[in-house]
Amino acid sequence: MTLLIAALGVLGVASSGPLIAGTLGATSVTALAIAFWRNAIGAVVMAGPVIIREPKAFGRISRREFGWSALAAVALAFHFACFITALQLTSVAAATALVCLQSGWIAVFQMFRGTRHRCPVLLGLGIAFGGVVAITGFDMGSSPEALLGDLLALAGGALAGLYTLAGGKARQSMGTGTYTTLCYGMCAAIVAVLALSTAQPLSGFDAGGWLGILAITVCAQLVGHTAFNHLLATMSPLLVSMIILLEIPGAAILAAIFLSETLPAGTYAGLALILAGLAVVVGGQRRGRPEADRREAELGTD
Repeated sequence: MTLLIAALGVLGVASSGPLIAGTLGATSVTALAIAFWRNAIGAVVMAGPVIIREPKAFGRISRREFGWSALAAVALAFHFACFITALQLTSVAAATALVCLQSGWIAVFQMFRGTRHRCPVLLGLGIAFGGVVAITGFDMGSSPEALLGDLLALAGGALAGLYTLAGGKARQSMGTGTYTTLCYGMCAAIVAVLALSTAQPLSGFDAGGWLGILAITVCAQLVGHTAFNHLLATMSPLLVSMIILLEIPGAAILAAIFLSETLPAGTYAGLALILAGLAVVVGGQRRGRPEADRREAELGTD
């Protein structure tokens, strides 16, 4: 059963990029509409059990918890805006790999906060960012549009790292359901404002567009991340983190099968470097750290 749940989790998060790219390419759905609806629906789904079990939970949110949740929501909103837009400009495989540098960005942010990392973490960061150079170098030669998509995905990864760190602060005293409802709800509100200011519609799509939004929400937001949150109760955080890295080759394979996406050989080399580097970073971060800190870079956002 555990292996089945792990497989569902990998398939769920790996399907995010291909599903988003396919929906954007085949329907009139906008990038911000996808970000809005997956968070709005996610907030409603997560709120239900909390209201039933702890109807006064939202009234007990402190100013500190609200502040960290708000910061996480802002970072998440702009993460989605960057990542989903990147999928319109560059390949699914490149965008997914670059945004998955979240774990690497967390390690960098921790260094600025005074954390002294072990040598394996620094080595892993070097390998992973070498993969970034390889991918962006090849895309620079292919088109300025693809390079812009790479840079947006890179920014999306950094924002995902900030989202995870802020969420970790909020989660020190908040339950999962309360935090995710508040964060997803505020994120949806922020995205709605962004959509209004950029004249991107949030409704009025055809049946295919709504089906795509529903598939993205169910597969990536509910099945994928719920599966990994469940595995954290039965597996070590290190093992779960390693399994999540399978999202990178998983997204590349799904994009090749369903979107007929082909990449230059050098881009595949960049993907491999990022995957290897992140594996080293994750392993190095986990050695000798308290259990509470080990969950900091567990889950992605896509």
